[in-house]
Amino acid sequence: MEKLIFSIVIILLLSLLTTQHKVVASSSWQQAHATFYGGSDASDTMGGACGYGNLYTDGYGVKTAALSIALFNDGKACGGCYQIVCDATKVPQWCLKGTSITITATNFCPPNYALPNDNGGWCNPPRPHFDMSQPAFEKIAKYKAGIIPIFYRRVGCKRTGGIRFTINGRDYFELVLISNVGGAGDISKVWIKGSKMNNWETMSRNWGSNWQSLSYLNGQSLSFKIQLSNGRIRTAYNVAPSNWNFGQSFTSNIQF
Repeated sequence: MEKLIFSIVIILLLSLLTTQHKVVASSSWQQAHATFYGGSDASDTMGGACGYGNLYTDGYGVKTAALSIALFNDGKACGGCYQIVCDATKVPQWCLKGTSITITATNFCPPNYALPNDNGGWCNPPRPHFDMSQPAFEKIAKYKAGIIPIFYRRVGCKRTGGIRFTINGRDYFELVLISNVGGAGDISKVWIKGSKMNNWETMSRNWGSNWQSLSYLNGQSLSFKIQLSNGRIRTAYNVAPSNWNFGQSFTSNIQF
């Protein structure tokens, strides 16, 4: 009977949300819980374990969340998008009827092993959990709820403008933050090519959405090739001119 009720709820959700939102690359609905952090203006959500700085500049705004260990996957989930709905079958008093929100994974929700999984240790493994920005949480539930049961699923990310590259580091160490990525959103591979190089060099993930190269690339225009978790690839040719400097950001004319 419990499985039947769950199936009926999912069917109703799909019917409601298909008419409300056009989503691409969506996956099946799953159950989790959500809390919130960062203040009413989401100011304390800036930065975080994915390496993004100002979430407005990097294309994400306040529709973001920190993911628990079960979802964060050592940073591989950074930039991915999730559609979230409050489970009104369990807490009708806290859910805002007929609402949903699509958030981007921009941070990590650390475990708290001093507290049990069902009483404060919300981000402890193996729990899937979303610690949402407060404005995002309040789009689907009331502030007083604190924590709510939810349904969530992976969906495609819709971005405005091109993919953004911020180059940090020093000579022989280029640390490139890649942001404002559409499509699947989460990056699986990156290659870099200086204008004086014959071949593409594979970059390695340093942390979150920061990718590194250990080559001397000063004085060369830089091109990047990006592969997302769904296998799609885009190439940004000469996105950084030959006179680029560390600390600069460049916006490409490509997007997924």
